[in-house]
Amino acid sequence: MSTTTLDFEKPVAALEAKLAELATLSSDSEIDASNELELLKKKVEETKKEIFSKLTANQRVQLARHPDRPYTLDYIERVFTDFMELHGDRRFADDHAIVGGFAKLDGKPVMVIGSQKGRDTKENMLRNFGYAHPEGYRKAMRLMRLAEKAGAPIVTLIDTPGAYPGLASEERHVGEAIAVNLREMFDIKVPIISIVIGEGGSGGALGIGVGNRILIMENSYYSVITPEGCAAILWKDRSRSGEAADALQITADKLVKLDIADGVISEPLGGAHKDFDTAAASLKSDLKKTLKQFSKMSADEIKDDRYNKFRKIASFIEE
Repeated sequence: MSTTTLDFEKPVAALEAKLAELATLSSDSEIDASNELELLKKKVEETKKEIFSKLTANQRVQLARHPDRPYTLDYIERVFTDFMELHGDRRFADDHAIVGGFAKLDGKPVMVIGSQKGRDTKENMLRNFGYAHPEGYRKAMRLMRLAEKAGAPIVTLIDTPGAYPGLASEERHVGEAIAVNLREMFDIKVPIISIVIGEGGSGGALGIGVGNRILIMENSYYSVITPEGCAAILWKDRSRSGEAADALQITADKLVKLDIADGVISEPLGGAHKDFDTAAASLKSDLKKTLKQFSKMSADEIKDDRYNKFRKIASFIEE
């Protein structure tokens, strides 16, 4: 499925090309190359494991932004059934950078809301490259309140560099829209599970990210600012984004240690873009386990749980 190769993926891509060439030659001739094929397959897997076991923070950021990575609608198609998309914020417009609606998870109703990017130029223009306007966050809150009335758990899928910073967005008060969502999500009486499936950038991610539990895909990142933005502010040099990515501690393993994320969802070797179905199966399994924790909680207990989850972030004990 993948069509784009990142720099650190090139050694694997070269071996895979040789493997495909050898397989073609073997099938087109009477030469038995089965031993050579097995050795080359083993070499491909060993190289993959070596590369992807030692990824830097900046390389994981590149994977999180991979253009072939599964997006929200890809996961909805594979994880849920009977998805019914709902549109509009009932105030201004329908923001296509955020999608949402009722669906079923193994037959049980849930509300799914997520950031959505595009695959090509036309779709990216429609989705605004995943940058939501204020009406996107207002739509998300409308759907959350609808889910609360229906008693349906809420699942948010986060994949955005941030909220749209343009003039029209500011004129329609994007900061206020995000702030209202932060406040109102703490008052929602049904469980909210937030999953970072790609980029989790700044307030754009937080606007749908106040969850009882925050899960993060293995090669995703969650940060107050992009590494490039951080480097531009600290060093006036965006090329130092690798240093910024390390300093920000934005990768899945670091976020769990800091009690920001509550769990890491495993991805296929090489990243989620290598196998959409396997990535979706991992997400579904972890989501079901997480939702089960709230099956016997009252509305007040669910709200208290969410409040306490955020109260313990960035808390330190003096020794």
